[in-house]
Amino acid sequence: MQPRPDFRFRRLRSSAGMRQLLRESHLSSDDFILPLFVEEGIHSAVAIDSMPGVRRHTEDGLPEAVRRAWQAGIRAVILFGVSHHKDEIGSDSWSERGLMARIIASAKAAVPEMVVISDNCFCEYTNHGHCGVVVDGDVDNDATLENLARQSVVAARAGADMIAPSGMMDGMVSAIRAALDGAGFEQIPIMSYSTKFASAFYGPFRDAVDSSFKGTRDSYQLDVANGREALAESLRDEQEGADILMVKPGIAFLDILLSVRQNCSRPLAVYQVSGEYAMIKAAAAAGVIDERAIVLESLGAFKRAGADLIITYFAEQAAAWLGRP
Repeated sequence: MQPRPDFRFRRLRSSAGMRQLLRESHLSSDDFILPLFVEEGIHSAVAIDSMPGVRRHTEDGLPEAVRRAWQAGIRAVILFGVSHHKDEIGSDSWSERGLMARIIASAKAAVPEMVVISDNCFCEYTNHGHCGVVVDGDVDNDATLENLARQSVVAARAGADMIAPSGMMDGMVSAIRAALDGAGFEQIPIMSYSTKFASAFYGPFRDAVDSSFKGTRDSYQLDVANGREALAESLRDEQEGADILMVKPGIAFLDILLSVRQNCSRPLAVYQVSGEYAMIKAAAAAGVIDERAIVLESLGAFKRAGADLIITYFAEQAAAWLGRP
């Protein structure tokens, strides 16, 4: 007769109540940050075909979108402007009357308690679609830092609760911190896109921001094959004073997320990007997966790997699912 095991893991899985009691990581609507796209000069919302259920809001429609998110239990939004005033350097983004400033002020006025996060980059505001000042076909890192500092101060003055630089410029956290502090915004935190890969998962985002970008961002975003470099980027941003670190994309980089969590002390965010969203939506529409189960499982994987915050286009739907059995 075979000896019986002294310990049985299955005892702790014997009922739904037992499984819930012993669950190691938990999802909550408090974990979610909802991305919102806002296009100037349009009179009705524009559906994004590659991202079913996501749209570009009008400026007039943004307050209602923020209120709806709040009512769904979402406590933070991150804003992306779709500009009709693009130029070589993205100057509209640091205008006090520009789109970025307007949508921040509008969102904050709609729900003052909402944490309004400004995505700080230039790709939506430049006519070439790169994330900064282009010189001889490549982004000039240090020239971009000067503009990024100006942009961040304008965002803070408009009412942003948090600055989120996404361009992967070397030294961007230091430059923004110095600019914010110099303008009297020492209390405004920085959530750095500290580990952002040059990923193929971003495709639908270009539709979302109506980008005509051609080429790659390989010279400033991370090589998808590089794990040690990915960790070093987040460690550097932590040293420069980033208040929150981020890994982007999410599901294909769970190893990086775990590595950053194990080596960094700051709160950690992850971005479930447009391609991840679109794949789940397409598979669900084809009837080959259970959308609710897959969404909650993938979001749970981010928490299990160490994320404190999750930027996801599923935020409102996931909050509703978590609020009912």
